Amino acid sequence: MTLHRVHSFAAGHWVPPGASAREIADAATGEVCALAGHDGLDFGAMRAHALRRGGPALRAMGFHDRAGMLKALAQHLQGHREALYRLSYHTGATLSDSRIDIDGGIGTLFVFASKGRRELPDGDVCVDGATEMLSRQGTFVGQHICTPLRGVAVHINAFNFPVWGMLEKLAPTLLAGMPAIVKPATATGYVAEAAMRLIVESGILPEGAVQLVSGGAGDLLDRLDGQDVVSFTGSAATAAKLRATPALFEHSVRFVAEQDSLNATILGPDAAPGSAEFDLFVREIHREMTAKAGQKCTAIRRVIVPEARVDAVIDAVAMRLFETRIGAPDREDTAMGALVSQEQRRDVLHAVARIGSEAERVFGDPSDFEVHGADVQKGAFLPPILFRCADPDGAHRVHDTEAFGPVATVMGYRDLDHAATLANRGGGSLVVSLVTRDPLVARQVALGAGAFHGRIYINNATSMAESTGHGSPLPHMVHGGPGRAGGGEELGGIRGVMHYMQRTAVQGSPDMITAITGQWTKGAARPEAPAHPFTRTFGDLAVGDTLTTAEREVTLADIEHFAEFTGDRFYAHMDEAAAARNPFFPGRVAHGYLLLSFAAGLFVEPSEGPVLANTGLENLRFMKPVSPGARIRARLTVKRKTRRTDSYGEVRWNVEIVDAEGATVGEYDLLTMVAYARPGV
Repeated sequence: MTLHRVHSFAAGHWVPPGASAREIADAATGEVCALAGHDGLDFGAMRAHALRRGGPALRAMGFHDRAGMLKALAQHLQGHREALYRLSYHTGATLSDSRIDIDGGIGTLFVFASKGRRELPDGDVCVDGATEMLSRQGTFVGQHICTPLRGVAVHINAFNFPVWGMLEKLAPTLLAGMPAIVKPATATGYVAEAAMRLIVESGILPEGAVQLVSGGAGDLLDRLDGQDVVSFTGSAATAAKLRATPALFEHSVRFVAEQDSLNATILGPDAAPGSAEFDLFVREIHREMTAKAGQKCTAIRRVIVPEARVDAVIDAVAMRLFETRIGAPDREDTAMGALVSQEQRRDVLHAVARIGSEAERVFGDPSDFEVHGADVQKGAFLPPILFRCADPDGAHRVHDTEAFGPVATVMGYRDLDHAATLANRGGGSLVVSLVTRDPLVARQVALGAGAFHGRIYINNATSMAESTGHGSPLPHMVHGGPGRAGGGEELGGIRGVMHYMQRTAVQGSPDMITAITGQWTKGAARPEAPAHPFTRTFGDLAVGDTLTTAEREVTLADIEHFAEFTGDRFYAHMDEAAAARNPFFPGRVAHGYLLLSFAAGLFVEPSEGPVLANTGLENLRFMKPVSPGARIRARLTVKRKTRRTDSYGEVRWNVEIVDAEGATVGEYDLLTMVAYARPGV
């Protein structure tokens, strides 16, 4: 067996393990497979390197460039998965387990890359929310913006997902423009180090963007200040110890925690044995008990079912567990591998004993089970263990003891309120799931349990073919939970990026806000374009460039023709008396969509040019009715520019329709794709 010497990556250099390095055993064989630990890293130099090199380089890139960087990184790692799979077997993970970790991490990079391009501006300032009018005449306004923190993000990760755990934190951090120092759990740090080597050696990230600590974190946390962030995944006990670091308290360092979680699953009262929902419920429990040998922060620990169905659920789950083949993780026929270490096995057995003090073990004997292709004594193996708790109201250990392994407890509920109460007894969790076909059941559980759980996963026969599973946190959705689960949030799409940015309220004139955000703000200058905007390339257009069109009269004949042509004969356009009785109209008025059509006719340049397509219309509002005989014109202003491909970008235009008195009668955002070059060039 190859001995992996697990290095740190500090201030641009790989640092080998020191004399005090710890031996790490293969989870299945017990043989030493790695050495990890350092004799003392210069954490001050590491933080300085991140602040002087990594941070400035990342912030210079802008959101879309950083999103492109994440995509390139995901593609690079995707081409090297096989090597990571092979290394991951040493952790006790099967190939299926490793795909959850490795492919899941790479997929998270892809999602954040895509969201960064689609949802963040093509610049270095994130605009948060709408502009606030703070004055009567609009000369003084407010805008919330988000900019990257100027410190370093310290990521302290758990042992169970050495790749996903690293990448799910790095993706939002790097997209925000913040460098990171990653400290993986030592037990599986050799997998994290291999992934980090791939990242560093790809040359995709700028120098100082990422660093790696293989071993203890030393005095790193003592060196942090209010511009830094700590993101932690692990036990509640370790989180409490880290939170107590004086520097974190004194400098109000952001601390994001995802920790212990006694997740629950609830079987709806409508899901009877033999139904698709009942079978789905059993499959979910089996998967969550056996995937990663139950070493998942989102795994099901408590199974809450109608009292009359406790026996049926236990029998069905036990049957599937009986058929689960435990063995060497690299064997194709292995369904469940080993726990990560003998130490972890002992921790699980200790928790099993605590749960067993008030629950009956109905499946799984840790002293008598079969392991295929490995030595049950040398490897960190355990069988799946299922408990039955006859008195969940009087019990405590089943609600406060997490056995971080293949262990779950079944308990009965009287009604849905009781089910929610039992789920909430966990004191806050990452996820609670519900299997039901009844929308009213789903609503009652969501309202009764939502305050105690970071995610509610609802599944049934309609959604099960495409659902992602109880235990799968998705990069699009928040991952975290209140109370015992840590009180933090990760992922959640762009929400996760904001943990590494500062929200600032900026006040000033519209011109100042426009200059800061790179986005035209209403009331800011609108210089008339030197040529029709539709004849100018993406690069020629500047934010604020405006075209003011000629006027057009809206006639009664126009209104009637539009009504006949489209079929829209709503009474406000066709019946003078009825329209006059409507408090919103003075009489017959023009269709709003007629005004949109006229506006387009006024500002569109018909000749072939750089404008390629109209791709959308957003934020449409009609503010003032237009009566027959009124005259309107349009103002077309470049509001925001966003690069999309190598050949064209998106231009968001503010379109304002005004009447002869200068009053705005309608307004919207128009989206067009505009080429970087003129046709034929």
